[in-house]
Amino acid sequence: MSLHTVQRWVKRAQGKRLDRVDWHDGPPGPKQAAHRTPPAIEALLLKRRQVLQEKSDLGEFGALAVQQSLKQEGVEELPSVRTIGRIFVRRGLLDGRERIRHKAPPPGWYLPEVAARLCELDQVDTTEGLKIKDGPLVEVLNLVSLYGGLVGSFPRQASLTTPIIVEALIAHWQEWGLPGYAQFDNDTLFQGPHQHPDAIGRVIRLCLSLEIIPVFVPPREMGFHASIEHYNGQWQAKVWTRFEHTSLAALQQQSDRYVKAHRLRSAPRRESAPPRQPFPQDWRLDLQAPARGQIVFIRRTNPQGEASLLGHVFPVDSQWAGRLVRGEVLLDDGCIRFYQLRRRAPKEQPLLHEVPYRWPHKP
Repeated sequence: MSLHTVQRWVKRAQGKRLDRVDWHDGPPGPKQAAHRTPPAIEALLLKRRQVLQEKSDLGEFGALAVQQSLKQEGVEELPSVRTIGRIFVRRGLLDGRERIRHKAPPPGWYLPEVAARLCELDQVDTTEGLKIKDGPLVEVLNLVSLYGGLVGSFPRQASLTTPIIVEALIAHWQEWGLPGYAQFDNDTLFQGPHQHPDAIGRVIRLCLSLEIIPVFVPPREMGFHASIEHYNGQWQAKVWTRFEHTSLAALQQQSDRYVKAHRLRSAPRRESAPPRQPFPQDWRLDLQAPARGQIVFIRRTNPQGEASLLGHVFPVDSQWAGRLVRGEVLLDDGCIRFYQLRRRAPKEQPLLHEVPYRWPHKP
């Protein structure tokens, strides 16, 4: 380094013990900007505002009132009204009229075990309306894990059916292991037919048989399905629109190459993610077995404080109208427990109400 630099640091450390010297270099330029209001003027403005707030006959103590009051006393070189207002804002003296940006809740905040990183969450969704030129319509089943970023894409000829989705989920989980939760939207492919109450589809039965808790996000709510929606857009941009596909087989090959490259890039992320459980050996799906386990519905209550799920409307709390709740359907215990959800306090999820519910066994 230059001699000037050595002399500057020696001068800073002269007469001091080395462990007591501040070795941090300061920013270049003067300590105070040339156009900044002097500290003495700022203190005068703040003091005058306090006096006007307490003793003004008009009750006015804004930037204009402070400036006019000081001008009447002959104070010169006062800043403009706009500058005085910015000083008050910087000092936090004004009532907040701008939108307050609260800190976002942690990922999976509506599921305590997922928020605590005790288990992984797989988000599942479909992409529709894709048409190969001179070829068939295409629909894609996409998956992505919340913490590990593990993705999977299964392009199929339209329309996707429940058996195809079950087959793809089994293949994906056999290769990579089981998550603690699997999250879906309220499509009939995942949840089952909506025209019949107490309907539990094949996808739910698959999850329950593998001891995976299925989660259904609230309709028309933003944020809960953000990871899979982002991956849906990525897949369409990097696979579908980037290339011209002559056939479904060519699309599947290009999708497999993209998924492989995406998994390779996210490998370090999966190392720090919650562990996935091994797929059970000698397991077979029995769709006629009685459903056992737990199903989670994230819902927003209506104006009467009621939540709709499984084709029924259940009372929750009249004081919690239009708010988010987590409904845990405990099939073995014969009840549904509703918990309070608030984004501003994601760790506070008290029990609101418990209602009896006995699921009628349906083949």
